[in-house]
Amino acid sequence: MHDRKAPLLLCAGALALLTGFAAPAHARTAAPQPASAATLAATSGATAPSTASSAAPATALPVAGSRAAAEPPTVYGKAAILVDAETGAVRFGEAENRRMPIASLTKTMTAYLVLKSARPGDLVEVRPEDARYAREGGGTTAYLRPGDRLPVKDMLYALMLPSGADAAHALARTYGPGVAGFVAKMNATAKQLGMNDTFYVNADGLPMPGSDGYSTARDQAVLGVQALRDPLLRQVTSTRRYTTARTGTHRSYTWSNTNRLLGSPGAVGLKTGFTRAAGFSLAFAGERDGRLLVGVLLGESVSSRRFDTARALLDWGGRVGV
Repeated sequence: MHDRKAPLLLCAGALALLTGFAAPAHARTAAPQPASAATLAATSGATAPSTASSAAPATALPVAGSRAAAEPPTVYGKAAILVDAETGAVRFGEAENRRMPIASLTKTMTAYLVLKSARPGDLVEVRPEDARYAREGGGTTAYLRPGDRLPVKDMLYALMLPSGADAAHALARTYGPGVAGFVAKMNATAKQLGMNDTFYVNADGLPMPGSDGYSTARDQAVLGVQALRDPLLRQVTSTRRYTTARTGTHRSYTWSNTNRLLGSPGAVGLKTGFTRAAGFSLAFAGERDGRLLVGVLLGESVSSRRFDTARALLDWGGRVGV
């Protein structure tokens, strides 16, 4: 038990020391800046994607001295962004154009692309190579059983909740056709969306010999806004736990979402990720005062802190929004 009669000077010194150690490597104190949807969707002069043409023009954010002057929360990761999904206004940015590996955030593009060509009820057969790919690659798995045929809808839950590399491989193999063909489509779609600082090497984000691929917080925010416009994908990424009963084509499965932000007020997704090279990443979204905010955190060193930071950014973004 500490001596309560210890000199106050020692207490003050200890507090200062602890505060110093807690200082983040990347802290952002500037007020948010306005950006149109075109600016968000393109970097280095890129052209805005046609799919974002319906977004409303950006509204100027409040000037310093208003509520927007309040300091944003501290961000410890290597890159971050928070945007208004309706206007494209950037509420917060920190190294948002920095190219980095993004781990399983890759699977958001996989899900988005599958829904461009598949119907929710279409059946996807799980093959031994799908399970073997996840197992031998060291990826997270949905424990899909070879021989099962599951609807695309269920496969999306297997992909996005437990972050199943086996589901990603099965979907890419089916809708490429072939994994290489699917990855080519992923990169083509990224260009169409104006994600000009993104390069995919697979459908799941696992490390690959020679290159892990890369993206930026800004590009992943562009994708997040587009993905959440699909009602099914929004439903999937907002689900904390999903069970599919046994049928004549597959056995029963239960998957839990790795996104610990879900359960917080207004949270609606989106995707977690981790590899040693990428660190802990999170694409997230939440509704605040009737507005959808979408954010991305990359390169966090502490898993749990990314969820706390995302929650704080959403709360702050809701307060400073127009």
